[in-house]
Amino acid sequence: MLIPTRIKLNKSSKTLELGYANGEQFSLPAEFLRVHSPSAQVQGHGNPILQYGKLHVALTQVQPAGNYALKLVFDDGHDSGLFTWDYLYQLGTHYTLMWQAYLEQLKASGHSRDPSESVVRLML
Repeated sequence: MLIPTRIKLNKSSKTLELGYANGEQFSLPAEFLRVHSPSAQVQGHGNPILQYGKLHVALTQVQPAGNYALKLVFDDGHDSGLFTWDYLYQLGTHYTLMWQAYLEQLKASGHSRDPSESVVRLML
């Protein structure tokens, strides 16, 4: 298990920055963290629920949860789900692949990252 040696909430860029003793560093956007929250609200007890309209979401707080995780608080009111050290490392190392898969799911479902946008499909 890799535990971050540096954790920084960057409110201006809406990112959580993680640094590790092995030199790896990750900058994870709040939107990415929000749509990949380990909470039951997102993970759906094994059947993930697609999150959309989270383009402008921001992190407001980062709180330690024991010696094994972080509790992230988002400005849309979401604050459940503990981001374990292992899960945070997985999010960092697989960010590009996971983000692309998320964007493809959004497109396939007809949803948008923008909460003020609604996709309409015309059947001609």
